[in-house]
Formats: sequence, structure tokens, C-alpha cells
Amino acid sequence: MKYLITGKNGQLAQAFLRRFAVDSLDVAAPDESAADITDIDAMRMIVRDVRPDVIINCAAYNAVDRAETDAATAFRVNRDGPRVLAELARDAGARIVHYGTDYVFDGRKQAGLYQEQDTVNPLNLYGKSKLAGEEQAQAVHDTCLIFRLSWVFGPGKQNFIRKLREWSAVNDYLRVSCDEFSVPTYTEMIVDVTLKALNRDITGVFHLTNSGYCSRYEWASFILKEQGIRKFIRPVTMDTFGLPAKRPSFSAMDNGEVSRLLGITIPDWQDAVREFLKSGEDRLI
Repeated sequence: MKYLITGKNGQLAQAFLRRFAVDSLDVAAPDESAADITDIDAMRMIVRDVRPDVIINCAAYNAVDRAETDAATAFRVNRDGPRVLAELARDAGARIVHYGTDYVFDGRKQAGLYQEQDTVNPLNLYGKSKLAGEEQAQAVHDTCLIFRLSWVFGPGKQNFIRKLREWSAVNDYLRVSCDEFSVPTYTEMIVDVTLKALNRDITGVFHLTNSGYCSRYEWASFILKEQGIRKFIRPVTMDTFGLPAKRPSFSAMDNGEVSRLLGITIPDWQDAVREFLKSGEDRLI
């Protein structure tokens, strides 16, 4: 089995590459400067040379607030890129894995966690671009595997845990939103479940998060407590920060469907955070 990974420098792609190195799996991960997923000619040459059995798309435009004023780039990467990869995967007889977001939902659901069949209604341009990417990939490749993720964390600089450590080092107290709820999701778990799903030839759209849910404030409090950092955290509302992009207040997703299909139990977010923190600060690269 030969894998092609896009978005090489991101925390999710790096998690896959670490796992593939340990398991001695055959993988190609071209530098992002050469593997622009929106450039169909460049990607066609890469697919032709690599001849992958599976394309795992970890490339994305994740600047939620910047997308409000840079919608063209967000849609180019998050909508057009997945379509390019899906077309090339289809033509090469390869499978494709793509990752979506909880921001396809508007947060207005009252009864329980979001399930795959719930109505999508993104509130911001980032969410709209990611939803368009799901739709475009599915439109051209009928055996796509799409996982919607939320609050992803792992080794790397672009995650909440790293940012919280940086903020706590230079501020007397912290302000964290208490009215924004979702699910912290560990990159190592995403890799585990993705590979299990590929081995079972599962296709379709699924929610892939750790279990449970929390507010940003609860997550921040848990992180600092686990690390023995004594810092006052003041719970505030999201509108305190005046961010350009509107966020759903509650976008926690139910991972029950993929868990049932694979016969697995996905750990709670608290256990996942503990596992990551115990791995050592040297992994926060």
C-alpha cells in the first residue's frame, strides 16, 4: 500500500508521517511548495510519479478569521483543492481521505451532539469553504472517506495547548471563552481511526473526535491543572474578543457512527489531553 500525504508541514500530516515511519509504511509527502493541491497539473505529475493507493489530504486553509477577508484563498484551498485531489484519485484508481470541520454546523441544535445526518449551516466563510470541499470531493469520487474534526491538537505550534502555554507565560491572567463548546481531538487518535477505516474500506462522511465535550474555558482550565500551572483564568463570552468570524456556540459532534462501524471505543478528550501532555514538552515543537 502506497500513501500520498498533502499538507506535509501541518500537525496532522506530521502525525501520519511519524506513524508511517514507525510502522515502515510506504509514503510520499512532497514539500508543500511543490504540492499545491489547487494546481491540477502539478498534482497530476506527483500522482503519476508516486502512484498512490491512498491520498490523505491534510492540506487546508485554517485561518478562520482571515478567511472573512480572504475568501478567495480559503475557497481555492478548501473547496477547489479537494476537488482536484478527488479527480486525480478517481482517475488513478486510488482512494482519498479528506478532513472537514465542526464549523459546518451553526450551533443551534438543542438535543444532543451533532450527528452526520444533521443539517449543515456554516456561520463563517471558513466553514462554508470546508463544506464546499466535502461536497466537491464527493461529487467527483464516489468512494471518498471524509472525517469532520474539531479542536485538533498534537505536536506542533498551531494548536490551543501550545498557544495557552505561550499566553500563560507572558500574562498575569488569562481570558478564555466559556460559551464556545466542542471536542478537543488528538492527532494520534485521528491517525489510528483513519488507518482502521481504510483497512475496513469504509467510505462516506463521519464525525471523528475524542469523546465528550467541553467549553474552551473548561479545556484551558484542565490543561493548566494537568501541567501544574497556577494561573487565573477568567471565563468570558466569545464576543469579548471581537473576532471577525462568527463561531457556533455549540458544535460538539457525536463519534458514535464510526465507533460502531469499527467496533472501537474512542477515548474521552481528557484522557487524550493527558496522553499528549505526558508525551513530554519536547513534542510541542
